[in-house]
Amino acid sequence: MIDNFKTLAVAHQGPLLNIQLNSPDTGNALCEPMLDELLTVLGALHDRPEIRVVILSGAGADFCLGGDRREFAESLAADGTGTALRAMGNKARRVCEALAATSAVTIARLHGGVIGAGIALAVFCDLRAGAHSCRFRLPELALGMPPAWGGVLPRLLNECGAARIRELILTGESFDAAKAAELDLLHKAVPEDELDEVIARWTRPLVRRSPAALRTAKVMMNAYASANRLADATLFDAELLTTVLAAAGPKPLG
Repeated sequence: MIDNFKTLAVAHQGPLLNIQLNSPDTGNALCEPMLDELLTVLGALHDRPEIRVVILSGAGADFCLGGDRREFAESLAADGTGTALRAMGNKARRVCEALAATSAVTIARLHGGVIGAGIALAVFCDLRAGAHSCRFRLPELALGMPPAWGGVLPRLLNECGAARIRELILTGESFDAAKAAELDLLHKAVPEDELDEVIARWTRPLVRRSPAALRTAKVMMNAYASANRLADATLFDAELLTTVLAAAGPKPLG
């Protein structure tokens, strides 16, 4: 697997693949180069059936502080039609789809800030463990944006419930790991020094599972989770995001 990345640190250890967002100076903001590299790594898993577990984490003080808003503004300033921003939005959706669809079990290891698009990456993972110190927020409305990054809205509604997610989107209030666990956004909330042990307890049995059974179980769970959807409205996310931001004009967000 290619490992000479600029925005990621990737380590392969037997049946485990560790992917670390590695731009700590930006709070691991999800820029287009990072999306490209995530697509490369996740796409390569199709040819690596021996990898049973993918662990997604972040370097530095935060897991991910969201999308790169400066990049959004610069993209619109350079191209008022939003073509490049639309393409970036479609890449975000493909990354999240790849996290959900890969046959490996994906685990989010969360600490520090988990904001906006960072929540999207986390919620598309199969299992999520977070440190007690985590702080979460869905700030899109306060930034003049719709919640249209990566197809996150239906995933959040399905995982956490419509009423609670409606409140968090409309108010933009921050919440802690205990609240995230109550919402089922986190499966486990523990002290940060216990995060790796929690993940190890998950991975030990997973690496012994039948690859065919594991793959089939993931396909079944994804299929049943989307059984009540008549169409995939997340295909419109990039268009919606671009339309709203382009209407606001090429100015810094927030």
